[in-house]
Amino acid sequence: MKQSAALYAYKLLTRALPPTKAFELKNFLLRKCGVQVGKNVRCVSSATFSLTGKLKIGDGSFIGHGVSIIGGDADVVIGRNVDIAPGVLIVTGSHEITPLADRVAGPGFSSEIIISDGCWIGAGAIILGGTVLSKNTIVAAGAVVNGAHPSHCIIAGIPAKVIRKLQP
Repeated sequence: MKQSAALYAYKLLTRALPPTKAFELKNFLLRKCGVQVGKNVRCVSSATFSLTGKLKIGDGSFIGHGVSIIGGDADVVIGRNVDIAPGVLIVTGSHEITPLADRVAGPGFSSEIIISDGCWIGAGAIILGGTVLSKNTIVAAGAVVNGAHPSHCIIAGIPAKVIRKLQP
């Protein structure tokens, strides 16, 4: 079974489980879908995964209510001890812009997303393909994130930018 089809089956199975319980069973099912899942990962039942690239979730990470990880062939790497709040959208795919064509959204492509150890992503944030969040970066609620961001800082806004450095 292809990973994307397996992840759809995961979605159907986990809807019947308590949202914030049975984490080991959910992790077992994710591993059966080809996802690399670390120890003590907690994925809430309403989180959805729909991508053909590889998904890696590091030890101790939490994926909250209504989180969606969507994309094409690009990988999504979530480090250790990452907290992803409710309603976050992580999407690897986009389109080339073709302004003179009948359709401005040209050929599709996808770009890897890396969320390093210790990051915290606030509710409703959007993480776009090509994003690299360095260690212990905080993403404010509702931010739209693209590109590389330094460690030990808070980023916010549309597009997200550093608003404060954290003292490590």
